[in-house]
Amino acid sequence: MSSKEMNWKYSEDLIREPAITVQARANSQELGIDAVSPAVGAQLAVLAAAADAKAIVEIGTGTGVSGLWLFAGAPTATITSIDIELENQQVARASFIEAGIPANRFRLITGRASDVLPRMNENSYDLVLVDADPESVIEYVEHGLRLVRRGGTVAVPHALWRDRVADPAQRDDTVTDFRTLLSELSKSSAVLLALSPAGDGLLQITKIGD
Repeated sequence: MSSKEMNWKYSEDLIREPAITVQARANSQELGIDAVSPAVGAQLAVLAAAADAKAIVEIGTGTGVSGLWLFAGAPTATITSIDIELENQQVARASFIEAGIPANRFRLITGRASDVLPRMNENSYDLVLVDADPESVIEYVEHGLRLVRRGGTVAVPHALWRDRVADPAQRDDTVTDFRTLLSELSKSSAVLLALSPAGDGLLQITKIGD
């Protein structure tokens, strides 16, 4: 194991997830959903806490793993979470309720994010999590940057896409889309950009201009 792999493993093993999050992760594995890793979840909680987030959008509910982490950082926030799979959202809802999160703190919308996001109010959210349909990541990030207020952040897990983005030999469509996204954002004066290697990459984009 290389030193970088050891660092990665250490940062993941450092995080101790609550039992309800462990169960949500197990549910995710059963349904074949690639939930955020513990280290990425912890970073999301830190982002939510640092922003004192009150209004969050989550694109990709899954079984509630990322939502539980977001609530851990911002327990008084309201999360609007979008997913095309009703079954996933039913599992996530049960996890939120079991975690003691009041039902009025989360709004689960079943549908295609590409249909829902255009109807949401711009400059109205503190944090947007983009964790669905990697083939649509560029479109979803564009919507996310429209939805967050100035100073708000768009977070994108899996931004190194299974360790393939950094490998120049990998050229499939998803890898190319992530590379395009990273390249274009790095040139923009309207955002601050950071890419963490936690999990398989966590891209953090903070809006500082229009």
